[in-house]
Amino acid sequence: MTDYLVRLYDLPVFEAEARVAAAGIMVRRAIAPEGHVVLDWIRAHFSEHWVSEAARGLAQTPVTTWIAVKDNKMLGFACHDTTAKGFFGPTGVDVAARGQGIGDALLIATLKGMREAGYGYAVIGDPGPIAFYQKRLDCLEIPKSKPGVYAGMLRAQKDGPIPG
Repeated sequence: MTDYLVRLYDLPVFEAEARVAAAGIMVRRAIAPEGHVVLDWIRAHFSEHWVSEAARGLAQTPVTTWIAVKDNKMLGFACHDTTAKGFFGPTGVDVAARGQGIGDALLIATLKGMREAGYGYAVIGDPGPIAFYQKRLDCLEIPKSKPGVYAGMLRAQKDGPIPG
């Protein structure tokens, strides 16, 4: 997939932030002592590649891995600055928790975190659900960005061929 560029100095207001908070879902930076719980959850719901990226986010100061939690149960995560500086992702929400605005809340919290870190722009590298980002953000396709920073990435045999 082609990478996309987002202006961090002109982020939209997401109604989902208030809706998620009103539902008792907290979106926040993960903290180091819960790192193993976060990584185990990502491993169970997504992929080892995303575990590796989230682990990188957990090892930074400040932490660049964000989580959505309700009643001490993890519902989703998002990261930035894990594979490359200025990159948003990966991000994912538990299938059973989708449709509540959690993905929106994680997206905006993470992008705001990037803006607070001094970035003017964010790159969404190799986005899977591009329609999700296009609906929410005024993002621009970056020409000639395929295969991008993930070109030549090693994969376990069980992962199969690299898409694209």
